[in-house]
Amino acid sequence: MSSSLTKIAGGTVYDPTNGVDGQVRDIWIDGAKIVSAPTDPSVRPARTIDARGMVVMPGGIDMHCHIAGPKVNVARRMRPEEKREAAPVVRTRTTHSGTMGSVPSTFATGYKYAGMGYTTAFDAAIPPLAARHVHAEFADTPCLDKGFYVVVGNNHYLMQAIRDQEPERVRAFLGWVLSATKGFAPKMVNPGGVEVWKQQQAGNVSGLDSVVEHFDVTPRQIIRGITQAAHEIGLPHPVHLHCNNLGMPGNWSTTLETMKTLSEFGGHLTHIQFHSYGGSDGDESTFGSEVAQLAAYVNAHPNLTVDVGQVLFGPTTSMTGDGPLGYYLSNVYGTKWFSAEIEMEAGCGIAPIEYKQKSVINALQWAIGLEWYLLVEDPWRVVMSTDHPNGGSFLAYPQIIRLLMDRTYRRDVMKTLPPQVRERSSLWDLEREYTLAEICIITRSGPARILGLNHKGHLAPGADADVTVYTPDANVQTMFELPRFVIHAGRVIAEQGDLREPGFGKTLHVAPQYDRDVESDIARWFETYNSIRFRNYPVGEEYLAEHEVVACRRT
Repeated sequence: MSSSLTKIAGGTVYDPTNGVDGQVRDIWIDGAKIVSAPTDPSVRPARTIDARGMVVMPGGIDMHCHIAGPKVNVARRMRPEEKREAAPVVRTRTTHSGTMGSVPSTFATGYKYAGMGYTTAFDAAIPPLAARHVHAEFADTPCLDKGFYVVVGNNHYLMQAIRDQEPERVRAFLGWVLSATKGFAPKMVNPGGVEVWKQQQAGNVSGLDSVVEHFDVTPRQIIRGITQAAHEIGLPHPVHLHCNNLGMPGNWSTTLETMKTLSEFGGHLTHIQFHSYGGSDGDESTFGSEVAQLAAYVNAHPNLTVDVGQVLFGPTTSMTGDGPLGYYLSNVYGTKWFSAEIEMEAGCGIAPIEYKQKSVINALQWAIGLEWYLLVEDPWRVVMSTDHPNGGSFLAYPQIIRLLMDRTYRRDVMKTLPPQVRERSSLWDLEREYTLAEICIITRSGPARILGLNHKGHLAPGADADVTVYTPDANVQTMFELPRFVIHAGRVIAEQGDLREPGFGKTLHVAPQYDRDVESDIARWFETYNSIRFRNYPVGEEYLAEHEVVACRRT
């Protein structure tokens, strides 16, 4: 009996969510979902993919990258020299053309993710005011399911509500702004610090208890207030936090205090590599790793998770909602610089940068990132990221996988770095090598669990039919650079590097319940202070292509 089923036959399956670690199994697909094998022996699949001798995993999930929004588009315009030098993505019968460089165009971004076996990506920092344009970009980014985090850590309305100790207003505004933007989670970027930067040239907060003038709140109060509200409205991914003092020598102590504050409720700390530095500003000889102390705290607090923000050597573009950081980097590198204020919501800083292999600082940043992967004991709580493009391109993920799985290769690279790296980090002494199952966790199953995406990151019946099939290779970097098959929503979108049927995927967002009586107060504030009318602010569903509401856990 014929059917519409697809069968992936005889592959070596890695599905850590369901306890499958390298077992030979068949995977059945019907439409966009994974299903149980048919019980009727007369049912035959419409298509069989022979995966014998191959490795089968869920589709990759990048839970922290920058692929859409105002800063991404400014960076694209800011780096014309890259567009001239980088080989373009050539148009074919099934694909559009695209440009590369450290900030690829929308089409190139989707195609390149798919070419590595990734099927889902989340933009990490979108000002609410820019949400409508981001949805338009998502509709132009193929091969991926997508979502974004809404920047709220310097929002004037929220800081006022936190100052006035009105948690019901915080909850209501958070629920409203996520619903209005069709966003996925709240993102705090240098909470309080960006507002100080906007008030004072070259200003910033020094720590969690610095007072943000005019609002009379501290970063600690902002973190606690927003995190508590996010948990209370039951978000699948309650909070995504970019700590204060990113990139600054000695910032590890601020990060530890942030962990202590966040661990009251639990949450996710992003690009943690950039927040793990010892030393003092202005004295390069003191710069070093403090990962051991921070990782020990994470290991002891299971409600904390991190992604790494791994640095790779070479030129790239720093783009961040952390305005003072952009200014700092422009002075360090002496490059062009862009800074922007997004009304009463956020800021932005962009600068071209380069991580140099012979630089002691850059080499230590590289080592500090790898220390995080190797010192967090539970792979379910550490996620692969380069903070694309801040630490490097997402295209470097296969290289990071090799560094984690091959201790000899890791040490060979270290031998090419300045000797201070071995003196000021523990990386050389770390014997741990990741297994394929652990790689599957930090690139797929773990991000899905941390994001609350019960239908992604695994291969059991009911899951989204996002599957990657790899050809084993002695060099795991080669293996992960070129999947044999990439399946998204049940369609084979790539085969041996050739794009076959690149659809556009769906947008994932939340629609939390909140006290709608507070909308009148939000509206009064809008009409008084904003340049856009309250009624024009929310994004209607007509601006979204295919989309899916991810359920909140409680109200």
